[in-house]
Amino acid sequence: MSRPTVADLTGDHAIAQVARRHWLTKTPSKVLPETVKELWDAVEGDETPPFALLLLEQLQALERYLWPGYTDDSSNHHVLLLALLVNVKRQEHLPVWSIFVDKPDEFASFFSRITHLSIDPSLSAKLRTHLLVFLVGAFQSLDSGLVRKECAPLVSIGIWQNLHSDQARERHLAKSAQLQKAWRAAGKRYDNADAGGQARLRFERSWLYTLLLDFLDKLYDADSPAAQRHDSLLYCERFLELLCDLQSQLPTRRYVNTLLQDLNVLSAIKLSPVYQDGDDSALLRDMHQLLEHYTYFPIDDHGGKQLGRQQYDEAHNARIARLQNVALKLQPDKLKILVLANYGSLAQRDELLGHLKALDDLELVELCQQLNLRTAYPERSQVVQDRTFLEEVMASTIEHRLHYTERIRSTPLLPTETTLYHSSLLHTDSYDGTRPLAIPKVNLQYLTLGDFFYRSFTLYCSEAFYEIRKHLEGTVKRLQPQLQGGATKFEGFSRMAIPIAKPAVIEALPPRVGEDVPAEVKVEVILDVSRLQPGLRREWESLRSDDVVYLVAVQANETERRLTNGNSVRSEGEKAGVKALRCAEVMGVLDENGRLLRHDQDRQDHVDGMGRARQRRLLLRLDAASYKADKERADAGKGDVYDQINVIVRRRARENNFKPVLESLKQLTVSDAPIPAWLQDVFLGYGDPGSASYKRLSNRLKSVDYRDTFLDWQHLIESLPGKTVEPDPTVDASFPPPYVLESMGSEPAPAPRPNKKRRRDQPDGADTAPAAETVRVTTYEPPNNGPYPTDAPKLNSIRFTPTQIEAITSGTQPGLTVIVGPPGTGKTDVTTQILNNIYHNFPQQRTLLVAHSNQALNQLFQKIVALDIDERHLLRLGHGEDELNTEASFSKAGRVDSFLERGGHYLARVQQLAASIGAPGAHGSSCETAEYFDQVHVRPRWKRFWDEVDAGADVVASFPFHAFFEDAAQRLFPPQSRREELIENARGCERHIRKIFDELADIRPFELLRSQRDKSNYLLVKEARVVAMTSTHAAMRRQEIANMGFRYDNVVMEEAAQVTEAESFIPFVMQDSQKSGTSQGLQRIVLVGDHLQNSPVVQNAAFRSYANIEQSLFQRLIRLGVPHMMLDAQGRSRPSLAALYKWRYPQLTNLPFTATAPEFVQANAGFRYEYQFIDVPDYKGKGETEPSPHFIQNLGEAEYAVALYQYMRLLGYPAERVSILCTYAGQRALIRDVLTHRCKGNRLFGMPGWVGTVDKYQGEQNDYVILSMVRTKAPGYLRDIRRLTVALSRARLGLYIVGRREVFESSLELREAFALPFERSYKLALVLNEMYPAQRGVADEVEGVEMEGVEHIGQYVYEMTQAKVKALKEGGGVLPPPATTVGRVEDEDADEEEEEAAAAAAEDMDEADEEAVDGVA
Repeated sequence: MSRPTVADLTGDHAIAQVARRHWLTKTPSKVLPETVKELWDAVEGDETPPFALLLLEQLQALERYLWPGYTDDSSNHHVLLLALLVNVKRQEHLPVWSIFVDKPDEFASFFSRITHLSIDPSLSAKLRTHLLVFLVGAFQSLDSGLVRKECAPLVSIGIWQNLHSDQARERHLAKSAQLQKAWRAAGKRYDNADAGGQARLRFERSWLYTLLLDFLDKLYDADSPAAQRHDSLLYCERFLELLCDLQSQLPTRRYVNTLLQDLNVLSAIKLSPVYQDGDDSALLRDMHQLLEHYTYFPIDDHGGKQLGRQQYDEAHNARIARLQNVALKLQPDKLKILVLANYGSLAQRDELLGHLKALDDLELVELCQQLNLRTAYPERSQVVQDRTFLEEVMASTIEHRLHYTERIRSTPLLPTETTLYHSSLLHTDSYDGTRPLAIPKVNLQYLTLGDFFYRSFTLYCSEAFYEIRKHLEGTVKRLQPQLQGGATKFEGFSRMAIPIAKPAVIEALPPRVGEDVPAEVKVEVILDVSRLQPGLRREWESLRSDDVVYLVAVQANETERRLTNGNSVRSEGEKAGVKALRCAEVMGVLDENGRLLRHDQDRQDHVDGMGRARQRRLLLRLDAASYKADKERADAGKGDVYDQINVIVRRRARENNFKPVLESLKQLTVSDAPIPAWLQDVFLGYGDPGSASYKRLSNRLKSVDYRDTFLDWQHLIESLPGKTVEPDPTVDASFPPPYVLESMGSEPAPAPRPNKKRRRDQPDGADTAPAAETVRVTTYEPPNNGPYPTDAPKLNSIRFTPTQIEAITSGTQPGLTVIVGPPGTGKTDVTTQILNNIYHNFPQQRTLLVAHSNQALNQLFQKIVALDIDERHLLRLGHGEDELNTEASFSKAGRVDSFLERGGHYLARVQQLAASIGAPGAHGSSCETAEYFDQVHVRPRWKRFWDEVDAGADVVASFPFHAFFEDAAQRLFPPQSRREELIENARGCERHIRKIFDELADIRPFELLRSQRDKSNYLLVKEARVVAMTSTHAAMRRQEIANMGFRYDNVVMEEAAQVTEAESFIPFVMQDSQKSGTSQGLQRIVLVGDHLQNSPVVQNAAFRSYANIEQSLFQRLIRLGVPHMMLDAQGRSRPSLAALYKWRYPQLTNLPFTATAPEFVQANAGFRYEYQFIDVPDYKGKGETEPSPHFIQNLGEAEYAVALYQYMRLLGYPAERVSILCTYAGQRALIRDVLTHRCKGNRLFGMPGWVGTVDKYQGEQNDYVILSMVRTKAPGYLRDIRRLTVALSRARLGLYIVGRREVFESSLELREAFALPFERSYKLALVLNEMYPAQRGVADEVEGVEMEGVEHIGQYVYEMTQAKVKALKEGGGVLPPPATTVGRVEDEDADEEEEEAAAAAAEDMDEADEEAVDGVA
């Protein structure tokens, strides 16, 4: 698809000239009909659509010309252009409905024009298809009140006027009193309306019905020309998309489903000529199947309750019973066998149709009518209403359909060549928005939890299989299979694949009871590793148990295609070289002698005199279902597929975890997930979006101990604006923390009652402001925990802002808390304080801490450890714990070792205690002896002591443990202390001793349990109170953890906006209420993230754009209007740098210290500005290049970025404080090569702290960031402002952007983001004779020297380097600080495609080096 470039926007293109004449001026001209017609002719005559529409969109025709000039009298061309541009904006993922908000009346008129045009038969099918796209977008945007107001009447109960009979309508209305009430209200509204209002209501009632009839006519129109039939097919596909969308959301489904079933739409589609029109209609048939799934989904359309398997079967049996009753009444003789037949036989289509053959046509019509089935259509309808049609209607009504859970249960989790190359998956490869896809979408609402799991499973499975297919095709391509002598040989190489001989089937166990596939199929594969480098061989040897590997039959493409009647018979898989695929799971890696490999296998081989390993054996568990089918095929003489397998392929572990995730989703789909009742409606998207917030829950906490959340009384007052603070009357008016806050009169807030007569100009939501809340503040004396420094609690030192306090308050309370954290606003600090408050307020509760990445989880853990949370209650699951930068290990094994180590320490203290009181014996030999010692010696002494103190004895003289505490850092009983202070000190000593024995009691099970696995599981299930894992680990291990009886009460999720919906939900259902022994369920869920930054990563563009699978649960809740707190004060960056992304967060302010701290007020040495956009022209005649698809590079920007880094290093900037970011993976590879070439081995430079893409740097920060924008023709996906928000918010002190200025000036979405940088010079301004750190202020005026281009800065850095080297040789120079890091590079194990493209780019760089000045000294 051709896309406009900067040259098109600024050049002589006809549309660009019209734009400059009419609206790209200071005062846009009035909209003229002839101008609109000129634009319409340009769009209609576009030879490479949608180029003209894309050009119009980027020229801002919608915002600046067409919509401001729209009136009720505007032409149809004007309306159509508006609709087309809305479609383009939605396809480009740009905000659209906000454009119309300021003119709601005009939008209502415009939307009405669209709906009228959509049923206008004079318009071509192609234009009406575009209007359907607009309507699909509208019904997918019901979160917009403006759109919802126009869409709702089109699918209201009024459409039931079109049911085939009054009796049918009355039968539906009789199901519910609410339906009857709604019907009467609709009739009353019509009766009370004036003539114009009645005409509008009649249109709204008939619109969908008219569309449906027209749709059916197109399906049965077989006589039109081929081009017209093709356009009609595209129209029908898009209309089916609209119907699927309407059926997949309860508010739109409620009345639409009844109308569709009344019209027998599914049967009519199935019998139509278009449906049966060969391969051309494959997508239509897939869309029909999706519509059928939604139409018969087991749900009460009006109540929203999901029907269980039993209820589903009962409803089906009731339909059969009704058929038998009617048959007995009408045709007792002809249908006698049908009347007496059992339900099971009648549920079979063939059996039912066999019974109906006894009836003539009129009798069949009468039977259908008595069953309330439509038998007639309007006279103008082209639907063929013959006996076949009636039989199909009857069969589709009565036959048994598999419950969706049965379909999921039978779905294979491991792919074969058939599933990988299924037509529905292949359609996604060529998706360009012109046709829909037969896959479910993720939008605002779900029908039920089962529907959510079904969609999640289907989409995740499709995405996983897509990634597997692309990986296999790329690997096969690199192997370069060639046909030699009738056999396939491999001329190439891939590190992810090894050619093999036929896998040997070792054992096939018989099926388990109730199953028909083998219980287990073991195969052995021999790997020839003799030619592999040691590192690559170790990668194959390190395959873990249950890792999935791929056994592929690779076939070289023959030069002469086998033809049958002139057509190729090769499948899509064979065209890619993949003839067959079978998956297997690793059971073990064996050496040549069949022994399991050891970690020191290389050394062991050397000791045994074996030298370099030649073979490794993989013991695999083959996919049993595939093996059974293959065995049956082989027994039938159709060939053995395993004879053809010749390659084994692996994937990296982090990319290959799809099977356990699918197993978790499958298990949840076919079972009842224990979701809390207070969350269910909000999660599904129904009812009041605020019903799950703590202010609306009946179990809201009236009193909460905030401990160290507030630093002092002034902080408390500042943090509760708008609230009345009542101090405890028994204490001084101003007293220090800790504070206990009690909400006075805190009854749950009532739900806002929707105002049915709300005008368009009124905002959605509650009308009245809440009354001021009164908070009573009390305090208490924190207990003395002992005389040692380690006994003192760790206290918070952060002065939280009022908004942060509001978020902490909500997170501490039960219910759902959603916290939006813009860059640098302290999301992690807020999260850790919430955890701290929960930990201390609810000692019996356990918290599951989840994050998208290991990095974010580790950052959280480092802050948690610094708070007053006992380390023994912390547990970190997953492999990311290895990167945790803390002294203690928080993994399972590390925690067990820590428990045992602490046990040894405490037992030694027990022995010291025994010696101090003169109790002979080995009391510290075990936890059991320590417990006995406590009961016999320690507790009695304490009791005796307190009895004496209560009797008035001297505290110091009576204290029995002076000797034990003689090593305390301070005196236990200072001489001048009051008696109360002495008693409190004694209680602190008792608490210290009691802690020793309490911890030993916790450690005792680890003495009794023998296996490491039992110890680890006991730790998870019984001891840990804060359990942390990534969302991926939770999805992979969900069933395993639930089976252990793991119980938790709270879920806290960081980076929630970067996690897909499925992976967001799984942490909510990781406990089995029966095995965990609890029925209380989750108490609170805290989601922390930022939906205005990057979304979840989805590889397939079709799933990302069409199915919206990149939408996170966090973003969906925000769209639904769930109450959320947005943190509003940043402390990461200079205020001037924060201003670069303030346009995205209008309420964002700066913490006071950002204006006073030395690092923020000090200038960046050597630079005139703290931020600058540097325009980089073509370098050596080239701008952006694309060595391979989507692998975009820009050598000029790469050279400029590296030269800039070298300049900073020569001035003395620390290397680890500089990051180089880019917007494309191709540019990352190129910059990495340039750095390796110029800096890596050079002591003057070294590698920067980070080199990578913007996407991978979310959540990170550095003092100085060099950002390469790469694009020089068009902004591309950089128009997604979420990504740009991340890019502009990573720097704390300095941001230097290298890019092509005119590209980003031309984009309306990006113009605001670059407004401030574009106010400054577009040439890099340097300050000479200044070393790091600078002595001037950032606001000081100073003269600068501008760099003219890449060659200029390259020459300047070269001369600086030469001067530096000369000074060093003469002893007069100072080396810059050495690079303390080797330079973190994103995904250092880059995939092979990237390496190949990078190698090609390196050749260009070497050619450029012959002419450019080398910067290396």
